[in-house]
Amino acid sequence: MKTLLLVEDDNHLADGLTISLKSEGYQVVHVGNGLRVIEELERGMFDMILMDIMLPGIDGLTLCRKIRAEGNRLPILFMTARDQSDQITEGLLAGGDDYITKPFDTGVLLARIQGIFRRLSWLMAKDISDDAYRFIGRKINFATFEAEGPGGKFTLSRKECMIVKYMVERKGEVISRDDLLDAVWGYEVYPSSRTVDNFIVRLRKIFEDNPQKPKIFETIRGVGYRFSI
Repeated sequence: MKTLLLVEDDNHLADGLTISLKSEGYQVVHVGNGLRVIEELERGMFDMILMDIMLPGIDGLTLCRKIRAEGNRLPILFMTARDQSDQITEGLLAGGDDYITKPFDTGVLLARIQGIFRRLSWLMAKDISDDAYRFIGRKINFATFEAEGPGGKFTLSRKECMIVKYMVERKGEVISRDDLLDAVWGYEVYPSSRTVDNFIVRLRKIFEDNPQKPKIFETIRGVGYRFSI
């Protein structure tokens, strides 16, 4: 049985979500203040965090960055009334795994939760290398998120690992932004393809000799990207 940490200051919404999630077999721990999250993470074992962005004490984006800075890779799904694409991108770049905009159908939320767990299993599957994937002097370990590039050693985010793994599995193929969004975030319609572009920029800074003239994560104008080695 998986345990979810629900971080939501609207008690009425939290009560409804708790009932729905428990009916689907999840255990749920609810906190209504962002300041209590770190305390709960230190005290209990969780499989995922469902977190509002607008929280008393500390906002969800800042909290997510703090959690990631401490090396915690627990999946985080943002729940928020905000629907601007730049804020969605900000949440994902902060280390979030997915994003759902209020109001939402509980069935959609459950599908998102299941999708995160499914993609996590795909990422951790050792079908490329039991240790690390190496290419032209670079290295990435999809289990530990550790990577090495021309600039040294780095720790990637889960989404960065997913993008690299998806492209490695299809090296030499042209991959559209929509395909990457569908594979890494789990659904075809997403607020902006800028999400993928921002992640590719970050990966180039890690793996390319010259990020301004990429030779590994190539841009195919008007289509998407190609992993070329």
